[in-house]
Amino acid sequence: MEELVKQIIEKQKAFFLTHQTKSVAFRIEQLKRLRIAIGAYEERLYEALWEDLHKSRFEAYATEIGLVMAEIRLHLRKLHSWSKPEKVPTNQMIHFWSASRIIKEPYGRVLIIAPWNYPFQLLINPLVGAISAGNCITLKASEYTPATARVMSDMIREYFPPEYIACLGGGRESNQALLAQQWDYIFFTGSPMVGKIVMESAARHLTPVSLELGGKSPCIVDRDANLEVAANRIVWGKFLNAGQTCIAPDYLFVHYEAENHLMELIKDRIRKFFGEDPHESPDFPRIATIPKTKRLAAFLDNAKIITGGQVLTRERYIAPTVIKAEASDSIMQEEIFGPILPVMTFHDRSEVINYVNAHPKPLAFYYFSTNRENQEEMLLKTSSGGGCINEVIMHIANDKMPFGGVGNSGMGRYHGKFSFDVFSHQRAIMKKSLFADIPLRYPPYGNKWKLIKMVIR
Repeated sequence: MEELVKQIIEKQKAFFLTHQTKSVAFRIEQLKRLRIAIGAYEERLYEALWEDLHKSRFEAYATEIGLVMAEIRLHLRKLHSWSKPEKVPTNQMIHFWSASRIIKEPYGRVLIIAPWNYPFQLLINPLVGAISAGNCITLKASEYTPATARVMSDMIREYFPPEYIACLGGGRESNQALLAQQWDYIFFTGSPMVGKIVMESAARHLTPVSLELGGKSPCIVDRDANLEVAANRIVWGKFLNAGQTCIAPDYLFVHYEAENHLMELIKDRIRKFFGEDPHESPDFPRIATIPKTKRLAAFLDNAKIITGGQVLTRERYIAPTVIKAEASDSIMQEEIFGPILPVMTFHDRSEVINYVNAHPKPLAFYYFSTNRENQEEMLLKTSSGGGCINEVIMHIANDKMPFGGVGNSGMGRYHGKFSFDVFSHQRAIMKKSLFADIPLRYPPYGNKWKLIKMVIR
């Protein structure tokens, strides 16, 4: 594997130095080719996502294929304007007869490592930005979703030469081989624990990174919230992809006066969305692997179950589950990443604010309330990568906003133009006239400092 990775890197280095990828026309052609490739492999992708995660066609398109197609469409429409050099003002009092601009140039050889929960979207969506910015790319698909990884590898191999875009599978050995090499940029999506390993490996070569991580994203329902709407949106967002979503509500804080009513509504919505037996629902996905299923099932030992709790380990099935929790419970100590929603109550918003701020900054933050002052207070006194008021998850679908974490939940941002930006180096260039060469800046300085002080002030 190490030799294969080295060969890919050398070929991509040579291809990048032909400067073909810097042509906007070339980039547009490759984006169109990617769109054609996805269309050609769409049916195989549906089948693979069903095999790996039991995703319905609706969910597979809405959360994976459709998001990528929309991203390609946006980049095709905007790439000419995004890639143009940006003229910026120049202080002519200091920089006589000068002009300044920012050139958006590709980094070069980019490594993109994706997780298993959205195996297509989280690999190919960053790829769109890397193509758009003019890079050569190596993709690393997750070994935990092998069917989808095979389809993506076949798709990339058929439509793109490996010296431009390569797609690798494999497990830990592949990751180690890839991270041992020097890249010009690394884009990683996964857990904070693995993110630290990626960052440590990148630091050896001073390689810049984007880390799209996760964490325990809180969802708070205040007593003045519209509970009917809150129940709909929380149940949908929490159990989307069986809870295997980095921005899913990880735990629920509900005002004690609203708790009983909200719990009844949540139980009702689970039945409406997935039927009396969610195991039979074509719309409820499965956990990626048996070990991950066992990890989640362990959280239910001695748990106070409000609804759900059924586990079929061999089928990688855990029912949509809601439990009563305490801050000291094991489920509150790590990101859940599954269809289990712990519920805690609060009396005063300060309790929630203090709890959230006492823990690592989450990737998302959700607050349900009809009071604007309370909404602004919660945003002012907490921090997160992003979030919603009276909604969950949907901020990710606005391509005008950046998506990314802060602190323990990650660094860097992408989606839309931010994807183009994250894979582009902002190169600052000043061009100066030869018409005159003012001697003020040259030694001997003498009393010139008085004059320069007047000019710079």
